[in-house]
Amino acid sequence: MAISLRKARSIIRKALEKGREMELKPLSVVVLDAGGHVIAFEREDGAAPGRFAIAHGKAYGSVMLGMAGTAQMQRAEAQAYFMAAVNGVYGGQVVPVPGGVLLRDRKGEVIGAVGVTGDTSDNDAIAAMTGIEFAGLTGEA
Repeated sequence: MAISLRKARSIIRKALEKGREMELKPLSVVVLDAGGHVIAFEREDGAAPGRFAIAHGKAYGSVMLGMAGTAQMQRAEAQAYFMAAVNGVYGGQVVPVPGGVLLRDRKGEVIGAVGVTGDTSDNDAIAAMTGIEFAGLTGEA
């Protein structure tokens, strides 16, 4: 199963709506496919221009490692050298914190990832999961 542009846009729309509902700081949301390629991205008015790299890094680390942001952060805390090595392998593109959410199909296979940034990492993950659930997909935060 691949993530369509339409599904990616619906994930983004609902994640941003959740952010506004929760009165979060301006969010940026990216959706990647299973190969780590960008399907769609949006940055709310007022979000810092560097937020694309952070949202992408959260999602990219998730899809490339098959490990959600929360698990990556736990791994970084337990084995900092491992995550430092991973980041070296991926050219510094991995941001191992919540807000990077894996997308899985019904069989449990990774089909992509969502990265949200702009507020606290935990709030970013809530916004991502809201968008994912709205789109009828399974997320792993």
